[in-house]
Amino acid sequence: MTTKNKRIKLKLKVGDFVRVMRGSSKGKEGKIIFIDTKKQRAIVEGANIVKKHEKPNAKNPQGGIVEKEAPIHISNLMIIVDGKPSRIGRRLNSETQKIERYAKKTNETIK
Repeated sequence: MTTKNKRIKLKLKVGDFVRVMRGSSKGKEGKIIFIDTKKQRAIVEGANIVKKHEKPNAKNPQGGIVEKEAPIHISNLMIIVDGKPSRIGRRLNSETQKIERYAKKTNETIK
């Protein structure tokens, strides 16, 4: 089976505050708005802004050039914990017996 059609369990979730580590938007921070698990890409608020030409429609009756966020590959994002980027790990919580995410840099549980 190729990885093209395989869905992988991602450690980042919608609503996480992340920093872009590579690309033209390097250093920008924002919340994750949307995640495409099949393509392993995420849309981050205020990062990777592109200009798109839009035809007139009900939402935008004049049409024209619109700036919007484009997807970024998950590998280029790092979660921000206490103002610093950190990798994410998963471990079993001994009290609740549920898997939780934690920041590897601070060993702190992520909601």
